[in-house]
Amino acid sequence: MKASWKIFLKDIKNIATNWVALVLIGGLIVLPSLYAWFNIEASWDPYGQTDQIPIGIVNEDQGATVQGEEIHVGDDLVQTLKENKSMDWQFVEREKAMNKLEYGDYFAVIVIPENFSERLGTVVSGEPEKANVDYYVNEKINAIAPKITQKGATVIVEQISSNFISTVNGIIFDKFNELGIELEENLPDIEKFEDYIFTLEEKLPEIHRILDDSTSDAERAGTLIDQAQAMIPEVEEATETGLQTIDDTTAFLKDAEDRLDEIAPKVEEDLASIQNMLAKTNDFVNSIDATSIDLTDGTQISKVSGQIDATLQSIQTIKDALTQLQQSGEQGEPGSGGDPSSNEGSGSESGSSNQETIDNALNELESMEQNLLTLQEQVNGVQDSLADKQAEVNGILSTMKERTEAVNKQVDAFVIEYKESIEPTIREEVAVAKQTLSDARGILADIQSTIPEVEDMLYRTEANLNDGKDMLQYINNEFPYVNDKVMELANKIRSVQDETDINEIINLLQNDPEAERGFFAEPVVLNENSIFSVPNYGTGMTPFYTILAIWVGGLLLISLLSTEVHDKKDYSGRQVYFGRLLTFILIGVFQTMIVTVGNIVILHVEIMEPFWFILFGLLCSSVFIMIVYTLVSVFGDVGKALAIILLVLQIAGSGGTYPVVLLPEFFQMINPFLPFTYAIDLMREAVGGIVWNRVIHDLIFIIPFGIVALILGGFMKESINKHTDKLKKKSKESGLFH
Repeated sequence: MKASWKIFLKDIKNIATNWVALVLIGGLIVLPSLYAWFNIEASWDPYGQTDQIPIGIVNEDQGATVQGEEIHVGDDLVQTLKENKSMDWQFVEREKAMNKLEYGDYFAVIVIPENFSERLGTVVSGEPEKANVDYYVNEKINAIAPKITQKGATVIVEQISSNFISTVNGIIFDKFNELGIELEENLPDIEKFEDYIFTLEEKLPEIHRILDDSTSDAERAGTLIDQAQAMIPEVEEATETGLQTIDDTTAFLKDAEDRLDEIAPKVEEDLASIQNMLAKTNDFVNSIDATSIDLTDGTQISKVSGQIDATLQSIQTIKDALTQLQQSGEQGEPGSGGDPSSNEGSGSESGSSNQETIDNALNELESMEQNLLTLQEQVNGVQDSLADKQAEVNGILSTMKERTEAVNKQVDAFVIEYKESIEPTIREEVAVAKQTLSDARGILADIQSTIPEVEDMLYRTEANLNDGKDMLQYINNEFPYVNDKVMELANKIRSVQDETDINEIINLLQNDPEAERGFFAEPVVLNENSIFSVPNYGTGMTPFYTILAIWVGGLLLISLLSTEVHDKKDYSGRQVYFGRLLTFILIGVFQTMIVTVGNIVILHVEIMEPFWFILFGLLCSSVFIMIVYTLVSVFGDVGKALAIILLVLQIAGSGGTYPVVLLPEFFQMINPFLPFTYAIDLMREAVGGIVWNRVIHDLIFIIPFGIVALILGGFMKESINKHTDKLKKKSKESGLFH
């Protein structure tokens, strides 16, 4: 062991006294740390620089109209991306974008097709279609860039989907909220509807009875319409008859009016003659003196009797004329024929008044005639009784005077009444009767013109009634089905009332649409709780690049430093092995101290346990130096090749960059047998936080690698070198190896 220490101390002295050696060793100490630092710095935060990655955005969306509203999702997305700084978005036309993608100016191109909004709008239709976003990537530019750009494209799709889902669900829950409010407002109506259903269920038998009665009434109404239609010809005939009767009556009234015009002058003339004769008679009677009357002279008496006869004849003429007028009036009365309805109203009253006036005039004439006849009888009695009753003459003459004066006054009064009342009344009543008949004729004419319309109405009513009968029959036939459905609905309402409270439904529907929109935009919130937090990618890669730098440092040492001593004959193989091993380990310690401390001080890597980080690095460096040094010391140049091969296998199979489970099966199989596996895990424990069970586990597996190397070099070097010296000598003869 003293010899080994002698070799080690001699190496230290040679390095310290030879500046060239010192510079070379110094370079070997620092160089591995540069390898680690550059890689750690380069990978410090690669995803934080994605805003430097150019990605082309082509918006060809034409928009769409959904339920009367225009939507332009493509434009909205472009506007959103303009505010998004996660990547270097370039908004260009398709041709330019594809050219730049092909030449590598763009890492990827995202194309929003022209039917993008239209397809999203189909969500409200019965056949919704998914919208597509075309993604183009140039994968030959870089191995990692396509994954980063794909993540950007995925984020865009997720953002569109999230916004779309939140918008659609916001609208849905907005409608739900409106429905809940409307249900709450209409709750009294809903409850009233339920009562209506139950009432309808209760009244169904009565409704059925009413339907049967309505069907029977419709049958009876059909019979009445048939009877009315059968009476239409009779009504037409009666109307025709009434019109003919009115026309005939009007003609009679015209004739009566004409006769009145003819008779009136004659009547006035006769009345004047009567007045004249009565005046003469009165004068004659007044002139008679009973004392001077010659009873035997009948000339004067005969004269008086003749005047009375003339007066009676005139009265008879007037009576005949009035009777004729009375008969004409009776024939012209509206009630004398035609439509019975025309017997009502003023026409009937006017006719009665006219007849009454004529009757009164005839009665007065009759009275006058009776008085004159009595007077004539008295005159004749005077003549017959002259011989026997001379004594009574004075009394008779006195009576005659009185009667003559009364008749005269009566005639005068009748003349006045005739002129002032009888004739005007007759003319007025005739005019009224004519007007009444004219009105009645108009009414009948209207009735006659309405008959076709009534007939059409009856036909239409008959047709509608037939349709109504068919409908009633249909309703009667469908009533059992309606009855069953109403009862079924009533039972369902009772069931719902038993199982569900509508107030609970209303409370469930009523919500905050904005809150629901936010929920569906991000229904699950990922609460990240980092255990053994690593702040960035560079920190996470520090264990791998540090261990790799330590191994590379060992390879540099075996490449430049010899594992043998010049005065080899003075030392045994084992002494040379351990003596030079101490030199390699010391240089490795300096390499490890620089790279580990530099990570903390220069790169400011956040390490949870810096002391253990440095200590674990020194342990790993010692083990690696033992392995590499032993391989070269024992196997020579073959050992160098083996150290390089082992480095390659460990880079791929140690799980330093990718999880072991993602590696090919071969690397998963050799992973437990690689020193890197445990060395990297030890450094990760120090970086993120130590779990001592894992540290002990890693130490148990990594330390044996160094022990095996010491055993191999310390006890088998000399025997193996006897066989490898020939190989070394032969390789030197080539002039290519030292």
